[in-house]
Amino acid sequence: MASAPTPPPLLPVINPATAGSSPATAGGGSGSDAPIATPAFRLFLSRLSESARRSLSDRRPWGELLDRSAFSKPDSLSDATSRLRRNLAYFRVNYAAVVAFALGASLLAHPFSLLILLGLLAAWCFLYLFRASDQPVVLFGRTFSDREALLGLVGASFVLLFFTSVASLIISGLLVGGAAVAAHGAFRVPEDLFLDEPNAAPGNSATQGLLSFLGAPGSGV
Repeated sequence: MASAPTPPPLLPVINPATAGSSPATAGGGSGSDAPIATPAFRLFLSRLSESARRSLSDRRPWGELLDRSAFSKPDSLSDATSRLRRNLAYFRVNYAAVVAFALGASLLAHPFSLLILLGLLAAWCFLYLFRASDQPVVLFGRTFSDREALLGLVGASFVLLFFTSVASLIISGLLVGGAAVAAHGAFRVPEDLFLDEPNAAPGNSATQGLLSFLGAPGSGV
């Protein structure tokens, strides 16, 4: 008696619903588990913190900045200018911190002006800088174009800065910090300072390093 014929091997069946799925989805994860792109604001903050860390790494010891034995009266205006130039190159990060402290103290002494400034910065961030290009600005039931939003923010900034005390507080804080830096640089004898020339190059300055986050890729940044 002849044996029954062997059945042909079964071919794998591909489900059309899952044929176009990505390898990550086929591995058991759903499409919602895919990594989400970092928002522009989060990327901006990470770049800002990285730039601040890199700039603060060049900070000189504060004891060296405040060494009382290194202070003396300059012989002439040219001597004071020469001292200030060398001290600026050496203590650039410390001087930036002094100016920032004077500016912060000036704003903290006037909380209302500080709130105005913070609100203005928040408006720029969320209405223009970090807003998606395909997401319009809708206020009071009206849709504003990018140009109208920019003009509105510029006008609001002008009014809030120059028709309130915010601008005067910022200017006064910068002037106080700049005067403190100029006085210290003119009276601090720089003979004991050994300036690293490559770090003193304009391309490696603390200000440029701190502001390098402005070139970070992102919407409007």
